[in-house]
Amino acid sequence: MHHTRRGLLGAAAVLAATPAFGQAPAVERYPDPAVKVLDPSFNRYRLLLAAVERLGTGCRWSEGPAWFGDQRCLIWSDIPNNRQMRYDEATNRVSVFRQPSNNSNGNTRDRQGRLISCEHLTRRVTRTEYDGSITVIADRFDGKRLNAPNDVVVKSDDSIWFTDPPFGILGFYEGEMAQPELPTNLYRVDGRTGQVTVATGEIGRPNGLAFSPDERRLYVVEAAATPRVIRVFDVAEDGKLSNNRIFHQCREGETPDGFRIDVDGNLWCGWGMGTAELDGVRVLNPAGTPIGHIGLPERCANVAFGGRFRNRLFMAASKSLYALYVNTQGAPGG
Repeated sequence: MHHTRRGLLGAAAVLAATPAFGQAPAVERYPDPAVKVLDPSFNRYRLLLAAVERLGTGCRWSEGPAWFGDQRCLIWSDIPNNRQMRYDEATNRVSVFRQPSNNSNGNTRDRQGRLISCEHLTRRVTRTEYDGSITVIADRFDGKRLNAPNDVVVKSDDSIWFTDPPFGILGFYEGEMAQPELPTNLYRVDGRTGQVTVATGEIGRPNGLAFSPDERRLYVVEAAATPRVIRVFDVAEDGKLSNNRIFHQCREGETPDGFRIDVDGNLWCGWGMGTAELDGVRVLNPAGTPIGHIGLPERCANVAFGGRFRNRLFMAASKSLYALYVNTQGAPGG
């Protein structure tokens, strides 16, 4: 199995890796002032001797980071450039993993270690097998084409959950313009049968999503709301969602996108777009209260926990990839 796993991510090896573009922004002294405490409870998650590092730049819009521990690498999407990028932790180098990528957006890893990707151009969700071949997970529902799958997570029962807003078909920058054929649903793909069902149609333009560590709650960004809202559902054993409610009401200018959850149930959310002061990552506790903020010089779209101990937060932010060691670990399935 080891040699087949190498096949999954081996494509990057034949490409000329480019050195990471330094460790910026430079921090003259610890603790890093970019890591801001909004509530004293955040102090336990902050490492005083760790700082934000810029690992690479040169993208047009970075999204969908996913960590591969067996390869010690991170895969993320550069949507307008129609490519997936790869950061290798051992060499601190960035290279192109896949191009074209069908304007891929969200990525994650399934419980068998395979790459799951949302593709705008082909309007589908795919799985990259160990040998590098591509399997289509979903591209239609009820005989109609999906809009533009955006973000994706995999539950411990192997079910695949993805959001399907229209952003990838609204123009030609992150996909191709097309008329929507379906509402903006959140879908569930059964882990055994592969059957695609609507998990909920109650969210206008659903975006980022993630499960709580015990998988009893599902959080989803509602991008149609102004200002945006993060909603939460209760999740039954059979996957049915109920009790749709507001988890966090954003203020004017606050724009959450993708997020991941740590073992304590905190949400680490890509944030920004309103003003430079909002750009970065906002940390919300399980009650929906902001407790911390990681300031970045660019608007952050999505994050992933990685590193050997899942204690390194990777941040896909506009043109660049950033990272910060934190004093917690990402929950499984992120």
